[in-house]
Amino acid sequence: MLAPVILLFLVYIVIPVVMAFYYSFTDFTGIGKPNMIGFTNYQRLFQDDVFYTALKNTGIILALSLVLIVPGSFGLSLLLNRKIRGSKLMQALCFSPNIISPILVGLIWVFILDPQIGLINALLRAAGSSWQPQWIGGRVFTPYCVAVIFLWQTLGYNATIFLAGIRGVPRELYEASSIDGASGAQQLRYITLPMIRQTIVIVMLLVITGCFKIYEIVYQLTNGGPNHLSETLVTYMYYSTFTSSRYGYGMSIASVAFLLSAIFAAVYIYFAKENVGGDAE
Repeated sequence: MLAPVILLFLVYIVIPVVMAFYYSFTDFTGIGKPNMIGFTNYQRLFQDDVFYTALKNTGIILALSLVLIVPGSFGLSLLLNRKIRGSKLMQALCFSPNIISPILVGLIWVFILDPQIGLINALLRAAGSSWQPQWIGGRVFTPYCVAVIFLWQTLGYNATIFLAGIRGVPRELYEASSIDGASGAQQLRYITLPMIRQTIVIVMLLVITGCFKIYEIVYQLTNGGPNHLSETLVTYMYYSTFTSSRYGYGMSIASVAFLLSAIFAAVYIYFAKENVGGDAE
């Protein structure tokens, strides 16, 4: 019964990852026969200023996403869980940004954040303000804006996951705690959060892996420019592989991104299990 799923997983996940690691040790350009060159691509990688810029931008996006998306989506799920008029409509509206293609999400936000034609700077100019930042395409604000856009796109999706976890908590626990005089904050701390630990782990992992896969938003906003200042690991990998025809070098970037994502996820899972074990004891 599992054979078809395992076969698909091997063909579309495991084998491509293995091939990427293999090509990262070659000078392959996408044409011809690859030649093994050992760790040369990785040596060049860690001497590449653009790679460090992409790594820094990815790190900023990841840190802001963890700080904003996880508590934000949890708080939103608590609001959506309230039985009030129009709650179903609000759930649909909150989830709707996730069904929009990422390339269209980037296009929407271009008209909001572009320094010349964007809505925000247009409002600042109309208000007579001389402060009109370069929200995208500059040295400072681009990764922060990408994190905000990623938040806007995924907040409702992660809130839906939290909402499913919250609704899976037995109502009898809340009823019994109410009889004992527990407040809403106490129910949240001692019932809701412990009962949805696995849901929190899932959302955290989705955020971590999602940040290492952001491509379309950055491509539409700035295409990594100007002068590679707004590159992320994935956009720089794409540029190196398909624009510069340095397939082996691009695969070394992809391999580093994959390893970093796996390490962050593994470390979080380890500490999450340790905390659960400690609470159980």
